[in-house]
Amino acid sequence: MKWSWKIGSVAGIDIYVHGTFAILLAWIALSHARAGAALPEIVGDMAFVVLVFAIVVLHELGHALMARRFGVRTKDITLLPIGGLARLEKLPEEPRHELLIALAGPAVNVALAVLLIVVTVPLAQMSSISDAATAGGNFLAKLFWVNVVLAAFNLIPAFPMDGGRVLRALLSMGTDRVRATEIAAAVGQVFAVLIGLVGALVNPFLVLIALFVWLGAAGEARAVRITSSLAGVRVARVMITEFCALAPAESLADAIRHVLAGFQHDFPVVEGGKVLGMLTRQGLLRALAQFGTDLPVRSAMNPNVQVVQATEMVEQAYARLQEIDCRSMPVVYEGRLVGIVTLENVAEFLMFASATQRSG
Repeated sequence: MKWSWKIGSVAGIDIYVHGTFAILLAWIALSHARAGAALPEIVGDMAFVVLVFAIVVLHELGHALMARRFGVRTKDITLLPIGGLARLEKLPEEPRHELLIALAGPAVNVALAVLLIVVTVPLAQMSSISDAATAGGNFLAKLFWVNVVLAAFNLIPAFPMDGGRVLRALLSMGTDRVRATEIAAAVGQVFAVLIGLVGALVNPFLVLIALFVWLGAAGEARAVRITSSLAGVRVARVMITEFCALAPAESLADAIRHVLAGFQHDFPVVEGGKVLGMLTRQGLLRALAQFGTDLPVRSAMNPNVQVVQATEMVEQAYARLQEIDCRSMPVVYEGRLVGIVTLENVAEFLMFASATQRSG
């Protein structure tokens, strides 16, 4: 995710924090300062927020480690001001597996809440746990309530919360995944409207959460429809076969002529049928600004280009295209260049596939 910085890794899973997290800490510090809080109190509250997000990391690790049990890899975990996001490499095949993965995060919070009760009760009166709902509650009791709220909130049956995935998994046991996702997404958007209405009356921050839930539900439904449409389709069926390739000795002036003569923006650099690199539009513009039109293509290309096999599934290629800087990938068969695949032509394939399904 853009504007995110890696802060470490756990169990081989990279953990990132989004830049907007700093805005949250700054807002907390500013609001406390305007209220006349002393510096130690401000620092303590900011440290508590960081600790809460450490709990969020444990929650997301619960999902990731359960997913690993079923052979699903987690790409990374990103901390956002409204929570955490664990990006799974793919959806689990079995609804039962998705159910267990979705429940693993809240289960971590429940386990932590039980542990905090065990620790808190001997140290203070039981009433201190109920007092934790206010700012005056003791530290461990407030952490107890954090875990209770995280578990309860995430079990709301609305994407992208865990409850939405639980609902989808249960529905998938009786219908196909696309239909189950559409139903769960619609339920999620209903909850988003309700949360937004409450937020408009009580707390503007809830409006932000409502927007996140609405967009998350719509995004999940769209992603599953795309996955369904691309299922079983190989790259050879979608790739562009009429394209221009550049030789490494050609100049940037030659590349400009090719750009102006057609619609292609990224060019595979090929020698003897082998892909040596990729000259992207950004790379071309950057090299032109620095070195002029006489620079050979080999000096401006990106040699660390990703290639895709013609026999590979489009779903996998599409996922890779969304993660790399270049919007195009060369397609090879038996080591030789046979085409290119772009986000645009995959989108066109999906558009025509959707139209065909509606007409049928």
